Amino acid sequence: MLKLTIERAPLLKALKHTQSIVERRQTIPILSNVLIETGADSIILRATDNEIEIVEKVPATIQEAGSLTVPAHRLCDIVSRLPDGAQISLSVSEESNQLNLVSGRAKFALSILPANEFPSMVQESMPFSFTVSGSDLLNLIGKTAFAASTEETRYNLNGIYLHEKGGDTPALTAVATDGHRLASVRMPLPEGAKGMPGVIIPRKTIGEISKLVGEAEGDVSVSLSVNQIRFQLSDVVLASRLIDGTYPEYEKVIPAANDKILEADSAVLSGVIERVSVVSEKSRGIKLALKNNLIQVTAAAADEGSAEDEMDAAYTGEELEIGFNFRYLLDILGQVKGGTVRLQMNDSISPVILTDAKDENALYVLMPMRV
Repeated sequence: MLKLTIERAPLLKALKHTQSIVERRQTIPILSNVLIETGADSIILRATDNEIEIVEKVPATIQEAGSLTVPAHRLCDIVSRLPDGAQISLSVSEESNQLNLVSGRAKFALSILPANEFPSMVQESMPFSFTVSGSDLLNLIGKTAFAASTEETRYNLNGIYLHEKGGDTPALTAVATDGHRLASVRMPLPEGAKGMPGVIIPRKTIGEISKLVGEAEGDVSVSLSVNQIRFQLSDVVLASRLIDGTYPEYEKVIPAANDKILEADSAVLSGVIERVSVVSEKSRGIKLALKNNLIQVTAAAADEGSAEDEMDAAYTGEELEIGFNFRYLLDILGQVKGGTVRLQMNDSISPVILTDAKDENALYVLMPMRV
């Protein structure tokens, strides 16, 4: 019915990918399982939550072909506890209706469910396909995902809006916002992406593809329709449904007349904010007072105390005081890899544009708060 031998390391890596998809609490028992199918010289693991599906091929020595489903988290827990370099034997007999796992002197028997009961996402035709480097994809989603909304009532903001942005230099653009902050990152439009629909990729899918790309090297093939998106990296395929909704016209919230410019070392500014914010953990409010080449950062709370710190910066405009949610500001500063952050402001109540002085492809918008 099924008999094979497999190395621990590649199996564990694949099981970690699949168990990440599987929700621990399931009302449908088989969705807690991973499907294992044999190929000529490999096994194919498949897991789904009916919104996302992952398929991964792992080299193995097949003695007897077969297929089954087994609890994903339990199998991963067992394999993770086996010693490095272990060889694992998997087999199942019709009489026992269990998966037998043997490695060295360790033996386990796991309950299984039939493979033919395992659900599979209906794969749509994907009319748009393009290839991007893993680093470019990570840059697009890594610098925007933090700004996506976590409020389930705002479902159309619960992900990243990936779309083609026209103009003189067409770009593949990723945008995320929760209504308080906005992140937008672009890259040159890949061949095959021209004319693609704007799609909203769910937050969970973004997290899963980020982990996969972070572990892999090379290019990622992306295919999409108006309802689904698929990513392929070597022996792993991740497919997902898209959020069915209309993304807001985000460009309308990007101010065009902010004429007060501040430039500061992003790491130093982050350090100042982190120190001062110790006394505003509940309110999350801090105030920046901008003077001639100086930033003064303050925070105060009736039941927590007050704090003040300052740093040198490039600012020669009129004096301005502006408040922010310090967590939102730190999230954006954490994306500034070039060293210098540029803030473009108008007044104390209007949206602020933040950019990385060394990365013209990334732009952030942050709403001030009254402090």
